Amino acid sequence: MAQSDTIPSKRETVSTYLFGVGYTDMLDTYLSPEKFKGVEVRFLHQTTRQRPGSRWSRQMTTQSYVSEGSSRGDGTTLGLQANYGYAWHYNWEWMGGRLRLQAGGMVDGTIGVLYNLQNQNNPAQMRLFANIGPSAVGTYRFHIGRWPASVRYEFYAPLAGVMFSPNYGQSYYEIFTRGNYDHNVIPTTFIVTPSVRNLLTLQVSKGRNTYSIGYMGEIQQSEVNHLKQHIYSHLLMIGFVRHFKIVDIVP
Repeated sequence: MAQSDTIPSKRETVSTYLFGVGYTDMLDTYLSPEKFKGVEVRFLHQTTRQRPGSRWSRQMTTQSYVSEGSSRGDGTTLGLQANYGYAWHYNWEWMGGRLRLQAGGMVDGTIGVLYNLQNQNNPAQMRLFANIGPSAVGTYRFHIGRWPASVRYEFYAPLAGVMFSPNYGQSYYEIFTRGNYDHNVIPTTFIVTPSVRNLLTLQVSKGRNTYSIGYMGEIQQSEVNHLKQHIYSHLLMIGFVRHFKIVDIVP
């Protein structure tokens, strides 16, 4: 009987699905000098992949969020954003595998729009930027009674990137119809875009299901072309986690 010379390789995949709702504070001086405070709804899907025996893992994060904020002076502003991030992490484990630290870097990009319902001349502002920066994850495993549980903390802070912005007093008609470029694509650093994302979750497994609840706090800020922007988000996140082991046949 011929013997197969293929080697099975198991790829470990963890998929997380979180739904969040909470408070948002939005400012964009291109649209209004007022701050708009209200509600944000967010969906997050995250996939982490790692091969047994490898200290490296990859993490892909997709987020989409909708927000609505109001101000006594300038009515209502609506926000819509989508974000994708790709991270590489080196992994350390201590305490017999109960404590894991992952550290590395992330590249992410965001596209979105803010729309002020009261503005006539400049009702909308595009949000388009990409960044790179340090990313880290810490996980501590324990038990709640007979149920396996873990506390997980994620951190990301962009260091450098590029973003699109109209200049002060410049309309989108001038940019896209008349082609009047005025420093609209800007290289950025953490000095002009001081931002950070934190995600703290508690995960509890019961049977074959793993449930997750936690808090996300995100600060997005920028000051370019004499325009200030910020979006502050504080969200309660609820969802579940799926664990997979995919067998690849490697010759």
